[in-house]
Amino acid sequence: MSTDENNTTMATTATRYTVAPGYRVNVRSGPSTQYPIVRTLPLGATVTISCQKYGEWISGPYGTTRIWDNIAPGEYISDAYVRTGSDGFVAPRCA
Repeated sequence: MSTDENNTTMATTATRYTVAPGYRVNVRSGPSTQYPIVRTLPLGATVTISCQKYGEWISGPYGTTRIWDNIAPGEYISDAYVRTGSDGFVAPRCA
């Protein structure tokens, strides 16, 4: 299998989660609303969660939680806005 085939295989096996419908979620540089907004996800976005960590308590369409999802290096969104199907961790804890 070539490197390109490996990358394609890896990309298709990553779990993508849906962001709550009707929300443009702010992506922050850390697990709290005190961190700066680095971008905003568009309506209908899906995300891949690389790791999760505890941070500020947030209430959203999927409950109240202090779990924050790392969706890219230096990018976090509250798990309260992500449909993971779980109230707990669905990815490894961030270091």
